[in-house]
Amino acid sequence: MANRRLPMRKIKEVLRLRFECRLSEREIARSCQISRTTVTDYLRRATIARLNWAEAAAFGEVQLVERLFPVIHLVKEPSSIQRPVPDYEYIYDQLRAYRKFNLTLTQLWLEYKEKHPDGYQYSQFCDLYRHWRGKLDYVMRQEHRAGEKAFIDYSDGLSILDPSTGELILTQLFLAVWGASNYTYAEASLSQTLPEWIGSHRRSLEYFGCAPRVLVPDNLKSGVSKACKYEPELNPTYTDMAEHYGCAVLPARPR
Repeated sequence: MANRRLPMRKIKEVLRLRFECRLSEREIARSCQISRTTVTDYLRRATIARLNWAEAAAFGEVQLVERLFPVIHLVKEPSSIQRPVPDYEYIYDQLRAYRKFNLTLTQLWLEYKEKHPDGYQYSQFCDLYRHWRGKLDYVMRQEHRAGEKAFIDYSDGLSILDPSTGELILTQLFLAVWGASNYTYAEASLSQTLPEWIGSHRRSLEYFGCAPRVLVPDNLKSGVSKACKYEPELNPTYTDMAEHYGCAVLPARPR
């Protein structure tokens, strides 16, 4: 069932609260006792119609309906007509750059239509942009300051042969990597026990010739007794070692 149109008095109240009182959409919805989606729809229509509160207040019901709900006459167009393609990268960059100023797709569509009057209508413009954005390969980038963090973890190492038994023993590869430069120290050990863990830290810091401000270990039992997203519990020996070298320990958050 289609949504009913709001009474004209309530539509005007939505516009007044937005343009004159500067309320947020959430506050308007609560004040008018309507859904936030409805508020968004009417404000979008007002933006497309380039309607301000002074005009809306002076309009009668018929005039306001004509501005907010224009009758669209569909004309079948030849398939050969090519509409100007929106600059998706520009739209994406603008939305990111002016996010704190609440820049919206509606405003960018109005800018697009001003340049290309024969361009896509709002709904198709949004669909095309969202389709393009959905194909982006998002990568989480982390920026690190020099000397700030070293990331600590273990990986599977090479297998070594026990000459007395002929057994292949898988080693544990200790890795310490500086966040800013990716400068890396690696050594193989036979286990991930606490003595091996502390010893590998000591040798890595001796190799680097300095200590970082922060050690970021994975949640290995040797370093983190209890993994927790907010309050991890560190091994006391590991805490003492960090204090000795003047480091802080911030374990990686568990996945």
